[in-house]
Amino acid sequence: MSETKTQELAKSYDPSSIEAKWYPYWEKKGFFKAGTDKSKKSFSIQLPPPNVTGILHMGHAFNQSVMDSLVRFYRMDGYNTMWMPGTDHAGIATQIVVERRLEGQGKSRRDMPREEFIKEVWDWQKLSGGTILKQMRKLGDSLDWDRLYFTMNEDLSKTVIDCFVELYNKGLIYRGRRLVNWDPKLQSSVSDLEVESEESDGHLWEIRYPAVDGGEGVVVATTRPETLFGDQAVAVNPEDERYKHLVGKMLRLPLTDREIPVIADPYVDKEFGSGCVKITPAHDFNDFEVGKRHNLEQLNILTKTAHLNDNVPEKYRGLDRYEARKQAVADLEAQGLLVGIKPHKHMVPRVPRTGEIVEPMLSDQWFLAMSEPAPEGCRFPGKSLADLGLEAVDDNLVNIFPEQWRKVYKDWLSNIQDWCLSRQLWWGHQIPAWYDENSKVYVAHDEAEAQAMAGEGVKLTRDEDVLDTWFSSGLVPFSTLRGDQTSLDLFLPSSVLVTGYDILFFWVARMIMLTRFFTGKVPFKDVYLHGLVRDAEGQKMSKSEGNTIDPIDLIDGVDLDHLIEKSVVGLRRPEKAPQVINKLKKHYPNGITEIGADGLRFTMAAYATLGRNINFDVKRADGYRNFCNKLWNASRFVLMNVEGKDCGLEKDAELIYSVPDLWIRSEFERTVKEVRQGFTDYRLDNAANAIYSFIWNQYCDWYLELAKVQLNSGNPAVERATRRTLVTILEGVLRLTHPIMPFITEELWQKVSLVAGVRKEDEETSVMVQAYPKYEPEAIDDEADKQIEELKAVIAAVRNLRSEMLLQPSKRVPLAISSRSGEARARIEKSTAYLQALCRLEEVIFTEDLESVRPAGSAAPVAVVDDFSLMLIIKVDVAAEKTRIGKEIAKLEAEIQKANVKLANEKFVSRAPAAVIEQERQRLAANQALLKSNQEQLAKLPSE
Repeated sequence: MSETKTQELAKSYDPSSIEAKWYPYWEKKGFFKAGTDKSKKSFSIQLPPPNVTGILHMGHAFNQSVMDSLVRFYRMDGYNTMWMPGTDHAGIATQIVVERRLEGQGKSRRDMPREEFIKEVWDWQKLSGGTILKQMRKLGDSLDWDRLYFTMNEDLSKTVIDCFVELYNKGLIYRGRRLVNWDPKLQSSVSDLEVESEESDGHLWEIRYPAVDGGEGVVVATTRPETLFGDQAVAVNPEDERYKHLVGKMLRLPLTDREIPVIADPYVDKEFGSGCVKITPAHDFNDFEVGKRHNLEQLNILTKTAHLNDNVPEKYRGLDRYEARKQAVADLEAQGLLVGIKPHKHMVPRVPRTGEIVEPMLSDQWFLAMSEPAPEGCRFPGKSLADLGLEAVDDNLVNIFPEQWRKVYKDWLSNIQDWCLSRQLWWGHQIPAWYDENSKVYVAHDEAEAQAMAGEGVKLTRDEDVLDTWFSSGLVPFSTLRGDQTSLDLFLPSSVLVTGYDILFFWVARMIMLTRFFTGKVPFKDVYLHGLVRDAEGQKMSKSEGNTIDPIDLIDGVDLDHLIEKSVVGLRRPEKAPQVINKLKKHYPNGITEIGADGLRFTMAAYATLGRNINFDVKRADGYRNFCNKLWNASRFVLMNVEGKDCGLEKDAELIYSVPDLWIRSEFERTVKEVRQGFTDYRLDNAANAIYSFIWNQYCDWYLELAKVQLNSGNPAVERATRRTLVTILEGVLRLTHPIMPFITEELWQKVSLVAGVRKEDEETSVMVQAYPKYEPEAIDDEADKQIEELKAVIAAVRNLRSEMLLQPSKRVPLAISSRSGEARARIEKSTAYLQALCRLEEVIFTEDLESVRPAGSAAPVAVVDDFSLMLIIKVDVAAEKTRIGKEIAKLEAEIQKANVKLANEKFVSRAPAAVIEQERQRLAANQALLKSNQEQLAKLPSE
């Protein structure tokens, strides 16, 4: 007999106290540490390293909920698990933050030595770098914190230098003068992947370029008239008959004393504009390629801050690019060369972090060759980095989920450009290259090695540039395991990379290429690409739009005033504040109630459909907070009914399992199968939905109610079996749910496990290191399933009858049942006690003929379910019922008439939003259905 008595479970679920209690316990006990048993299978994940100066945002909350759920599942399932934590130095983002702090103090990076600025960054990193790590703990992330890395740590930095030097020595890294994206605010090159193009309202300026020989010349159209000072030619399509006679002729370049030729190139679309295109090789990527084909000079006309330089006429020197545009347009108009100005929508490239419009700029940079075959001595001689990336996916060494991203990945690699590695920043891995006074370069592991290469006494100067952050990030699959052979053997490749599709090229592809090049292995076996988290209306979350949600606010709750304050402070455009405030008041009139980490995690899991963007709705999170309450209250009920009582745990205990006991065990096993499949397929939405459905719909709504009947059966063996089923299924449910909702399941399991006999009172352990439930098909009882489904159908029909007859929940009435099948009647007779309890019946009468037990004047309807006919025995006041139904019919007819008039109004239909019209149509259909139901009910009433 089990007489274990645990500390009583609190009446209400309080997520904050539970979460504060269990995470320190797990960490102290070392439950997060990676397993290294070589006899076991391994499961590992590399955490996409968040910015060291960042805070947890909704994207982090989503992918970390997914990752932690997977890690906890495989840990419980007996795998060596390793979840590698780390943070990224985030060169651009961090430098921007620190520069803004300095500006607030009246300082500038450019007014201090590099070493002093770097010290400022490290100080800021120490101050703020741990913020996101604390927040990750709050979310419940079970990372192996002993392995925490920072991409600027000494060990990882050494790997970065070693890899750069090796790639240079293999001829794959080179320095060259190329056109790059240039951010004038950062005064640095930026990657194509760091530039977002947005549609903007602009203008198309039509400018005449006169012919040198006195002819009219040509008219070109441009969105950037200020760049004409760098023009080297005007191009036409070689097939364009209008201009064939001009090819080779010279034109006068407006506002200058230069002459430029007319050239023919197939790049020109003869159908667009005038069919003539100005070619500015130093300030346009397409023009750069045209210029190379025609050996045109590359004339740079901009400084690093996007002001016009000395290569333009003196009048324009020193002007900001946009001031120069205004001046040039005014001067063109004054000289009669401005033919026209037209409104024009076009794509403008910006760097999101600075908001700056980028300029194509000629610059000396370091590049990594992506399509150059590797030389002999490499692991894959004759294959380029792009080849290694393509081969990994083509040969299924790396599987990408969802499938459609494979094509996107392959298309990008098939058309890849060399990677510009250098950034003109101070924060980051400084490029290991030194120059002598003749500009000869020496790439080495350190200055001493470079000096030895240059010779004693040769003065060397180190390259000031740093490496693109994504270069060091691309090495983390092996740089974080370097020097630990056991970990390299067990955890490279890792099992899965969980990340957003937006960094498929930034990070995923580069890790595949670089890890294969340096180790011969792929970095991970699977790539799970999830969508982006957007607001409830499907808009991208952005501080500048004021529609971001702080996950910590969801976990802890926040009042409306605090929510408004946080949202308005970050606005890039303060004039949007009223609009943002109104939106917040609309969506969160009472602020955000405390969801708790478990509620947020379950919400994220339920949203985790492969590849789709997530329109996050706080109302849905509220629903999963209620789900936590449901699980808590169910556990309280179970513990109150089993603690200190005989749960039949002894071997010789007499147990008589009822049909509901057998059924709930069957349902549990099916749920285990579905949930395990969800984890295996990276379909956490399926796993979460299966858990939710079982706990709420089957265990709580049905089994607990049926169990109440059995606990009062008077049969000790039945009651004992019921208590055992209640507690063992609940204990299994808590293990099943733990990976997604770790805190509440730990709190409940610690109590339930004692009563279930799973652990002893003095045993300190955790649900997170228990075995995950295995699917046991032999426990499925098909006959019990059929009987319960039949019983549920009958109960639902009786409840519907009560609703139709407007019976108060407290009113108990008799139920009459007739059956065409003696076998069916025998089954339902055994369930009489369940029917009486769950349908609030006074008694159940079995009869061959329902009409024989109908009271005189009764208009009670009859429901038919399979072999059963059901009727509540109740006398109805026919006159009163007719009056009531008549009033309801009149009301519905008026509503239907009103809706028909509105939908027939062409002005309403043409002007109202589609959602409003659809809502009106749905309301009309619902009222029509209700009208039909009431008319049928009225027809069944007898004549008076």
